[in-house]
Amino acid sequence: MDFQELAKFTLSLFAIVDPVGIIPVFLASTDGFNETQRRAAAWVASITVFGVLSLFALAGTALLDFFGVRLASFAVGGGFLLLLLAISMAQARVSPIRQTPEEAEEALEKEAVGAVPLGVPLLAGPGAITHVIVSSSGSGPHQWLHHVSLLPSILLVAFTVWLSFRLSPVIARRLGTTGIHVVTRLMGLIIAAISVEMIARGLAQLFPGLLG
Repeated sequence: MDFQELAKFTLSLFAIVDPVGIIPVFLASTDGFNETQRRAAAWVASITVFGVLSLFALAGTALLDFFGVRLASFAVGGGFLLLLLAISMAQARVSPIRQTPEEAEEALEKEAVGAVPLGVPLLAGPGAITHVIVSSSGSGPHQWLHHVSLLPSILLVAFTVWLSFRLSPVIARRLGTTGIHVVTRLMGLIIAAISVEMIARGLAQLFPGLLG
């Protein structure tokens, strides 16, 4: 994977994870935490994001092979999932794909909010996992190098999660609710384009000549 593809993957993954858009959820989930507890929650969330997404970057295609699922089929299904996520983000709301109201209420009662639900499924959710698996696909004797090449990008996105959560009071105060919603809507627009492209590529592989 060349630098341009890695940059595209990193920016796309950042848009899907959307750490800025999750800041209100982080602040609500850590309400009543002292500074040390909130810092720990940010750290755990970022580590969880890196661990989960790295796992699927390295073993995602092998998992598909185990279940006999073609990558093209997964790309179409995952593309529709991303599109649903994009629609929710365009409306500046948390998608049920990421978290249902019942899960949000239960999360407020948990102490390990950094790992669940912040790390999974809010940040490293189905959309991010789908994008990582599709992007990690490759062929040839050095396919493992392609998988490993995604890890620095995943680490960078995980770092933005930590940074966003550590600076969450400042970001929330500077941007306000409206500013955060604007960022979320912009990310949703990008994700919508990514999802359509993913669906189109998957359909082209499933039905050669359909889109050409």
